[in-house]
Amino acid sequence: MSIKTGVRFGPYEVTGSLGSGGMGEVYKARDTRLNRTVAIKVLPEHVASDPQLKQRFEREARTVAALNHPNICTLHDIGRQEPSTDGGQTVDYLVMEHLEGETLADRLTRGALPLGEAVQHALVILSALETVHRQGLLHRDLKPANLMLTPHGLKLLDFGVARGLTPDLSDTTAQLTRAGTVMGTPQYLAPESLLGQPVDTRADLFAVGALLYEMLTGKPAFGGDSLAAVVHAVTHDRPSALTGSAAIAAVDRIIHRALAKRPDDRYATADVMGQDLRNVLARSPDSGDMP
Repeated sequence: MSIKTGVRFGPYEVTGSLGSGGMGEVYKARDTRLNRTVAIKVLPEHVASDPQLKQRFEREARTVAALNHPNICTLHDIGRQEPSTDGGQTVDYLVMEHLEGETLADRLTRGALPLGEAVQHALVILSALETVHRQGLLHRDLKPANLMLTPHGLKLLDFGVARGLTPDLSDTTAQLTRAGTVMGTPQYLAPESLLGQPVDTRADLFAVGALLYEMLTGKPAFGGDSLAAVVHAVTHDRPSALTGSAAIAAVDRIIHRALAKRPDDRYATADVMGQDLRNVLARSPDSGDMP
C-alpha cells in the first residue's frame, strides 16, 4: 500500500513517506487539531490479511501505550478507518511521536563510535529496558534500525514483536518462527531465542551486548551470508576481543558477559549491567576515545 500526500486519517493529514518495514509503512503527517507533526504507522496489506500479524500490530499499540520513559517513542493515538481519498480501503494505523535525526544503523554506515558515546547510548538503552521489563515485557527486536539518534537523545522504537513475560501476555516460543522466518533480527537475538527455547529479560541484554560491540567496532558481533550461518555464529562463536585502553578492556568484559551463550552467565538485570558501564565511565578518563 502506498498512501498519497494529502490523504487524511481523521485529523491526521499525510505529508510524506518516512520508510517501511515488515510490520508497517511509516508516514509523516500533520495533526490538524494541534498543528504538530506526527508519524503514522500503517498496517500493510499483506499483514492486514493475516490475523496473527494483525494481532501483533495491535499488541504494539497496547505495549507502547503502557510505557512511560523519555527515551521510548511516545504513542499518541490509534485508529482504524477508511482514508478520505485512497479507494475506500480500511486502514489500521498508529500515531507516534515524530522524531528528527537518524537511526543508529544510518550512523554506523560512517564507522564506529567513540567509546564514551557508545557507552552512553548503551546506558540509555538499558534505562529504557528497565521500564520495558518492569511492565513484564521483552522488546525482542533491539537493533540499530530501531534506535533513533535525535538532537534530544536516543529513542527506542518499534515494539512490533514484543512479548510478555507472563502467560496472559506472552505468545508461545513456537511462534518465534513462522513459515521459516525468524521473528526479530537474527544477529541480535540470543541463542535461546533462535533455538525456540524459553526466553526472559536476559535475551534483551544479549542484544544490548551485540549493539555495544557493533557501536565500538562498526561491524556486527555475529555475521554470516545466510540465516543458517548467522544462527551458527550466535549459538557457537565468540566475537573477537576489543583491545586498547583499560577502559576498552573493561567494556569488552561487560560485552562478553552480556553475550554469554547461557542466560545464567549473563547479567541478571539491565540495572546491573548499567552499573558496570557507569563504573567504567567514572574511573576511566580515557573513556571518550577509541584508539
